[in-house]
Amino acid sequence: MTKGALGAFFASLFCGADDLMTAFDAVLFDCDGVLVDSESITNRVLCTMLNESGWAISQEQCTRDFIGKTVRSQAAVIEAHTGKPLTDAWMAEFYERRNAALQAELVAIDGAVTAVQQIHALCEGRIACASGADRAKVEMQLSKVGMAPYFEGHVYSGHEMPRSKPFPDVYQAAAKALDVDPAKCLVIEDTTTGVQAGVAAGATVWGYFPADQGHASAEQLLEAGAACVFGHMGDLPAMFDAVRKSARSAVEGDGYEHEIQ
Repeated sequence: MTKGALGAFFASLFCGADDLMTAFDAVLFDCDGVLVDSESITNRVLCTMLNESGWAISQEQCTRDFIGKTVRSQAAVIEAHTGKPLTDAWMAEFYERRNAALQAELVAIDGAVTAVQQIHALCEGRIACASGADRAKVEMQLSKVGMAPYFEGHVYSGHEMPRSKPFPDVYQAAAKALDVDPAKCLVIEDTTTGVQAGVAAGATVWGYFPADQGHASAEQLLEAGAACVFGHMGDLPAMFDAVRKSARSAVEGDGYEHEIQ
């Protein structure tokens, strides 16, 4: 990518010049909706079970209400609508039915496998997956789509933290384990809840917003604190490399940054 084309490239992705001045040392990925196309599958199973429990909730409302959140964190809402306690047995059945559907249907987000491979190389292995989902689900999904080797030893679950997203705990834990200052971490997220978590951790967040996504608009991701919004995971390595080169050029004082308008 030429210097003259870089500004137009980032402008098309809702990025400004100020977003190009950080030389990131690590990349922290959310999982669902960023690396794997799982959210519609999980929400379909959840919607079915909520209806079976007495809550006549539509698929659209279920997506709006639960995307980016753990089911247990919404226990009070579920109990208010179903009139029944959210029991361990109900959750166990949900996990079983969800995992069976994911095993049968899950695919990677378009371009994500190659993006992870390239970012892993660019960061010399300093990448992590930091999800609000339970570890078993995250690791199963990464394994199914062939990404597990790139995140080996660096999968972090909000279920294992004092607080899950939108609190920063899972991203702070990932940065600490990689021995990288959160301010030097780039977070990739697709929900407002996740964006808020990354920002609260002190990281820079880029929002992933594919054209067919329906649970958060580009504007909502930006309002939540995303510095940048992009629409295809295949663009990420070029974006990341361009930002790194831009930051280095700014430090060296060669005037490269002045061409980014």
